Amino acid sequence: MIVEPKVKGFICTTAHKTGCFESVKRQIAYVKDKEKILGAKRVLILGASTGYGLAFSKEMKQQVIETIRTDLKNVDLIIYSLAAPKRTDKNGTIYQSVLKTVGQTYTNKTLDLRRNEVTTVTIEPASLQEEEATVKVMGGEDWKDWIDSLANAGVLADSCITVAYSYLGPELTYPIYKDGTIGKAKENLYQTSLNLNQIYEKQGLKAYISVNKALVTQASSAIPVVPLYLSILYRIMKEMGLHEGCIEQIERLFRTELFTKQPKTDELGRIRMDDWELKKEVQSKVTKNWDLITTENLREYADIDGYWEDFYHMFGFRYDTIDYQEDIEV
Repeated sequence: MIVEPKVKGFICTTAHKTGCFESVKRQIAYVKDKEKILGAKRVLILGASTGYGLAFSKEMKQQVIETIRTDLKNVDLIIYSLAAPKRTDKNGTIYQSVLKTVGQTYTNKTLDLRRNEVTTVTIEPASLQEEEATVKVMGGEDWKDWIDSLANAGVLADSCITVAYSYLGPELTYPIYKDGTIGKAKENLYQTSLNLNQIYEKQGLKAYISVNKALVTQASSAIPVVPLYLSILYRIMKEMGLHEGCIEQIERLFRTELFTKQPKTDELGRIRMDDWELKKEVQSKVTKNWDLITTENLREYADIDGYWEDFYHMFGFRYDTIDYQEDIEV
């Protein structure tokens, strides 16, 4: 059949398998073209499901443990990158996350992805129950559950490393991100890294938070204000020669920050992959463009085409090397 993109708001409900193959192939080629990274050999990646966390359940943990025992014996690196709207914990309780502020109403510009229009959004503060539920879904509890489960099953290698991907963002997005419900969850994620380092110190496990750069993902597309910020940021960082996509950023993380004699961290022990994004000269231009941007001058001050290219690439669409009118099996 002919597979075409079907986009509803910030979600694409279809994917093109040939395009997804092309996406992975290009990422592999990028990494192979770089110098060899001497690091982990047996890696467990939790997440990477385009914004939908499919690895919360007790059954999934057991299945993964059995697969590790059969195929790898143990793992020496665990990447934790789950983002999901809800989570069922090990007791069967379902928690629903929300993308809201904490304490006060917030109004600012945003990008209406359905129409490519700059509009205004008002976000109401979360209730205490919503705040706590968001921490349950997107905080560190499940990360710790994974590490505990793997350790108890004896499939953690000595001196194993685990890295959880996180984000802070600039002051511009603080009300909806750093100081919002998702920011509370990210703070809990950081506290979990400290907890894991203490619990598993004798086993040599090291838990790190990697504070990553703003990127177009299924998860980030859902957050009010952020897509407009992203499209402005992309334009500026590309003009300054500082832009990185997902694979470029993570390759740099492994090569220059994590697998070195001593991993590079800030004063709180976090790896800062957002260092280029938060450069003073970058953020001052972002703020200037933010004040000036409207629907009419969107392409003058933002890389809206680059935003959508990255969005469609996640689902295997808009690659110029692929004939999308060709029949494929699904």
